[in-house]
Amino acid sequence: MSVPKFDGDDLLICVTCGTQFDIPYDQAPKSCRICDDPRQYVPPGGQSWSSLALEKGKHKNKIEQDKYDERIWFITTEPKLGIGERTIFLQTPSGNILWDLISYLDQATIDFITSKGGLSAIVISHPHFYTTHLDWAKTFDCPVYTAAADAEWLNRKDPYEQRKLIEGQTKIIEGVTAIQCGGHFDGSMVLHWDDKLFIADTMMSVPSGLYHKDRPPGTSSYSFMWSYPNMIPLTPTKIQGIWNALKPFAFTSTYGGFDGQNVHRSDIKEAVLESMKIFVKAAGHEHATVLEETL
Repeated sequence: MSVPKFDGDDLLICVTCGTQFDIPYDQAPKSCRICDDPRQYVPPGGQSWSSLALEKGKHKNKIEQDKYDERIWFITTEPKLGIGERTIFLQTPSGNILWDLISYLDQATIDFITSKGGLSAIVISHPHFYTTHLDWAKTFDCPVYTAAADAEWLNRKDPYEQRKLIEGQTKIIEGVTAIQCGGHFDGSMVLHWDDKLFIADTMMSVPSGLYHKDRPPGTSSYSFMWSYPNMIPLTPTKIQGIWNALKPFAFTSTYGGFDGQNVHRSDIKEAVLESMKIFVKAAGHEHATVLEETL
C-alpha cells in the first residue's frame, strides 16, 4: 500500500501541538485555538505552522515493541512534530487498535501496520492528540473514536464519516473498552484491554512511581492535572470522577502517552487511589470524598 494523497496533505498543522485544521496552509490564522487554550501554550518563538506536505521527508517514525508484552508497539516521530506523544499499536485477538495518534504518517508506518493486519479502530484520548486523525482513518479504512463531550475541539469536517463520537463506557471491539473519565478534558478517556490501562493524560505516571520495590506508604505514583505543561491541578471533584470511572476495572499495568511512562505492578490500582489521596490532601482538601474511597 503506497501513501495516498488526501486533501489533508496541504491543510494547516500547528507545529507546537500537531493539530490539523480545515484551513489551507497559505491561509494560516494568527494563532492555534488549541494552543490558545490555558491547557496548552505558544512557545517563546511564537506561533508556527506547517502541513503534511511540507513535513514529508523531514521526519521518521520509530517503531518499538514493548518489552513487557510483545503484542504492544510504540510509534513516535523523530524529530518530533507537535507535542511528542506516541501512538500505541495493540494486537488484540479481536483486531488491531491504535490508541492515540501522532501527526506524521509515513510509508514505513503504513507498511508496518498493514503487515500486522491493518486496523479495526483508532481511539483518541483527548483533543491534544487528535492531530491528523482523519488521514489515518482514511488510510486504514477504519473508524476513529473520540469523545462526544469534546466535539467542540474537533477542527476538521469528516466527509468520509470515519469519526464516531462516544461517551461513558464503550466497547470498541471484544475485550477493548474506552472509558470516559473526564478531568483533563470533559471527555478525556482511557483504554482498558486485558489487565492493561492506557491512560494518556487522564493521569500521568510520575518519577516517584517508576521504582516501587520496598517503597514506603505515602509515595505518589500518578499526577492529575487540568494542564500538565502549565501545572494547573485538577479539582477533587474531577479526581473523584476519574476514580468513579476506573473503579469497576481491574488492571496491573498502565501505559502513558510518552516514552518512559509504562508502569507494571500487581498493586497498581491501589497506587492510583493512594496517589489521588496524596494529591488532594497536599492541596489542602482534607474533606475530599476520594479520601474515603477503598478498593
